[in-house]
Amino acid sequence: QVQLVESGGGLVQAGDSLRLSCAASGGAFSSYSLGWFRQAPGKEREYVARQWSAGAGRTYVADIVDSVKGRFAISRDNVKNTVYLQMNSLKPEDTAVYYCAASERQLYFTGTSPGDYDYWGQGTQVTVSS
Repeated sequence: QVQLVESGGGLVQAGDSLRLSCAASGGAFSSYSLGWFRQAPGKEREYVARQWSAGAGRTYVADIVDSVKGRFAISRDNVKNTVYLQMNSLKPEDTAVYYCAASERQLYFTGTSPGDYDYWGQGTQVTVSS
């Protein structure tokens, strides 16, 4: 059973940066597709980013949703079994609970829906004040 634990959220001002971390335990972390979602109050869970393996040699491909492209980046450290979401130039509309997720499948054509993932963290709150 894979367990995911997010950290790094907090209260920041518009224009600030945050780096969210998601530490995984159990399972074959380096082979998983990893994703980040967010959910604002009263809204559905929204896809933010994902990363999947491009094949042998542990080359990874990343996708970022258009609304945060150029400001957010996803990365991973397979030694630390951790996936990161670097968030720069934060805006009040980025306020949400951020969740990391993992899938045992390679999410190349899919991965933007919560149902594509097998495991979820508990979430970390990010609040951006104007």
